[in-house]
Amino acid sequence: MSFLLLLLLGVMVGSFGTLIGAGGGFLLVPALILLYPDERPETITSISLAVVFFNALSGSVAYARMKRIDYVSGIRFAVATIPGAVSGAIVTNYLPRRTFDQIFGVVLIIVGVALLIAGEKEPHEHPAEPVPGRTLRIVVEGDGTRHQFSYRSAVGIPLSVFVGFVSSLLGIGGGIIHVPALVYWLNFPTHIATATSHFILAFMALAGTTVHIADGALASGVQRAASLGLGALIGAQVGARMSERVHAKWIIRSLGLGLAFVGVRILLIR
Repeated sequence: MSFLLLLLLGVMVGSFGTLIGAGGGFLLVPALILLYPDERPETITSISLAVVFFNALSGSVAYARMKRIDYVSGIRFAVATIPGAVSGAIVTNYLPRRTFDQIFGVVLIIVGVALLIAGEKEPHEHPAEPVPGRTLRIVVEGDGTRHQFSYRSAVGIPLSVFVGFVSSLLGIGGGIIHVPALVYWLNFPTHIATATSHFILAFMALAGTTVHIADGALASGVQRAASLGLGALIGAQVGARMSERVHAKWIIRSLGLGLAFVGVRILLIR
């Protein structure tokens, strides 16, 4: 596949991935599966994780300008994702390609359907005030919008470990699980969840990519990762700007539809 086509694919993946805070890996991996049917799972995931890192890094810079990132929670959850990300990257090396495709397709369908159901509901409100066992957070966006919410760290930390493992195992970035979890389980406002998730993804993807560099899985995909990564850097800036104009509920619905469709497509490949 030519440099220009890979660049354009990176722009599209980066734009939508940043818009929903998912890093774009859930779109890139199925594209790579279709484009390179004989490629090893560890090579596909290593390319995707490298691109997710560039996408998340660029998107985080854009969201930082908007002051939408909850840094305290983001750093806490990012640290928790690293052990899971390292473990997932290692386990990928032992998965046969067909098994990898089947797991990936099923995961996408389950998450997609769950999001479509969740997208019809309003996030559950929790007390946005000091409560034993809950962490209170206040985030003020660049336009002056003030968010006050609370969540249980006892839920967020183990969830982040799990997200790190699954996302690194499949090379999908983790935002497809983290964003809805932050919104519906941890009470984050949707736009703060997408921005904070993107910030977390940068650390998680870097950890997984480092493992693949060390074990040599990325060696044969460096040029493809560079082309896609350059596009993702550009697309991330576009997606962050688009997020200012897209209603929060449509972000969740779009994510759910996209995941379910791609999941079915992957299962029908062979």
